[in-house]
Amino acid sequence: MSERNIRVEPIDRQAVEDQEVEIVERKGIGHPDSICDGVAENVAGALAREYLDRVGEVLHFNTDETQLVAGEAAPAFGGGEVVDPIYLLIVGRATKHYEGLTIPTERIALTAAREYLEENIPQLEYGEDIVVDVKLGEGSGDLQEVFGEDEVSVPMANDTSFGVGHAPLTETERIVLNAERRLNGDFARENPYLGPDVKLMGKREGDRIDVTVAAAMIDEHIADLDAYADAVESVREFVAGVAREHTDREVEVHVNTADDYEEGSIYLTVTGTSAEQGDDGSVGRGNRANGLITPNRSMSMEATSGKNPVNHIGKIYNLLSTEIAEEVVNEVDGIRDLRVRLLSQIGRPIDRPHVADVHVVTEEGVELEDVRGDVEAIVDAELAGVTEITRRVIDGELTTF
Repeated sequence: MSERNIRVEPIDRQAVEDQEVEIVERKGIGHPDSICDGVAENVAGALAREYLDRVGEVLHFNTDETQLVAGEAAPAFGGGEVVDPIYLLIVGRATKHYEGLTIPTERIALTAAREYLEENIPQLEYGEDIVVDVKLGEGSGDLQEVFGEDEVSVPMANDTSFGVGHAPLTETERIVLNAERRLNGDFARENPYLGPDVKLMGKREGDRIDVTVAAAMIDEHIADLDAYADAVESVREFVAGVAREHTDREVEVHVNTADDYEEGSIYLTVTGTSAEQGDDGSVGRGNRANGLITPNRSMSMEATSGKNPVNHIGKIYNLLSTEIAEEVVNEVDGIRDLRVRLLSQIGRPIDRPHVADVHVVTEEGVELEDVRGDVEAIVDAELAGVTEITRRVIDGELTTF
């Protein structure tokens, strides 16, 4: 075993699946906070790849302060219009000059933002429904972080911070996560009236699960109130079907519960996102690195999206702790619930955290000592390969929200 500071101990709570009340949330890709996360992360990936292409190293940058200011829209059955566009500001730092080379970081950022929005929020007309601006300050030369293709050294942590991961997902967590992904996948492709701004809130009390869905409908594809009601019901039935794949518990699905049909107050949008009318957004205010918001579990407040993937702990340790938790649960029998907390110390190699703290709930009849050695070995191996997280992020293999 290595000299890394790895601790394995019993968890200080019941397994989440055994708790009486559980709350789980996911903000869909069209939610204003998720738009900021998605754009910031796509810009970060583009900058990292551009740095590698031009100088063979990932230089200092971060785009994790990106902000969205909501616009104004006038939706109407059959199609309305955006009155004032959404404003998205990409904020951060980037190295623009390196060894005599000038790197067009703001142009790279604008291109990456447009590509992300056109692929994921296609109803937003770039430059008309949404205006994107970029303000990237110059990165300090002494903070330029290197990660060359042939680099073998382990980077030093940029901050004293921590990341948190857990596994396995509960039934409620799987329902919320998979329902949103599938609504914004095959369902939306077959039913274009559903916009990408889909938010789900799961609540389990004992063995009853309630899922509340806020689904933005696109007015162009909704002819009248009856068509809207049919669309709402189709979303409800679909989510209920997804839930049945993950649980035998009683499940009830509620969709657009604020609607008042008599008053004509419904969740109708022009572009499929609440960002068109009054709902602002910021990086880091939405889903954690595992795609969920989980108040029953420990969470890091660090934004994962937009950070430099070389040594920014808010990104690396949130992703790595989640990977470690999933790997342990997949490989070690007898674990019911697992939490991984990785704490860095600024200037310390990222493969040697200040502490790697693993909390375990074992299944009945399994003692902690039965699994301790296997857990420690997996944690040690994952930390030794921490730079693979960087490469996978740059290659777009890992999601951050």
